[in-house]
Amino acid sequence: MRRNRHERALHRTRSRPAPAGAYATLQDQHPALPQKPLVAAPASLSELTGPVFRHEILGPLDADLTLNHARPGQSAIGPRIIVHGRVLDEDGRGVPDALIEIWQANAGGRYRHKKDGYLAPLDPDFGGCGRTITDAEGAYAFRTIRPAPYPWPNRVNDWRPAHIHFSIFGEAFAQRLITQMYFEGDPLIALCPIVNTIPDPDAIAALVAPMDMRATQPMDAIAYRFDIVLRGRRATFFENRPEGT
Repeated sequence: MRRNRHERALHRTRSRPAPAGAYATLQDQHPALPQKPLVAAPASLSELTGPVFRHEILGPLDADLTLNHARPGQSAIGPRIIVHGRVLDEDGRGVPDALIEIWQANAGGRYRHKKDGYLAPLDPDFGGCGRTITDAEGAYAFRTIRPAPYPWPNRVNDWRPAHIHFSIFGEAFAQRLITQMYFEGDPLIALCPIVNTIPDPDAIAALVAPMDMRATQPMDAIAYRFDIVLRGRRATFFENRPEGT
């Protein structure tokens, strides 16, 4: 069977290294290919006038969910933990001044939300939300309690594994990414209907935070490390950007 000119060109480029000027030759042969270099679109005014996050905007307890909604002299009920890590770009460089917002269920698996009808009790000393900002190296940390699993009512007996929600803001409101962190060793991760919508096992593994004994505080709180990669092949899976690029 005779090959057309396009098939012969593809065969030549696949079967041996392309000689100098080959790309230009293909462009001449195929007008549908780009004829000019890519042009970066300038950022719009709304993108350029977004918020600038500095540590001064944080309250003294914003990054401590065990205390930031607690009554005087009280603290949230549940296993105390530290979650820490870095926000990284595709080259592994830390991203400074990124605002991280977190929210989660309490130690019984219930959110402080009027539409959460789970029968677990609310903790009067736990609000379930906080925020922090990355430092010059892209590092962040916060204290909280380990949330519990809770039933997912879409089917008869589905449960969500323990998890913490993350929202990461860049230099503009349009640069917001949302993901979830799970805990190492939780058997419900593999059974979760929401987790199982992620087709890539490596992407799921990147959402699971390992225990970090080096950052654990003796007689106080167990630590977990969760790094967040914004772009590239190792990018964290983001709910509002499923392609992960």
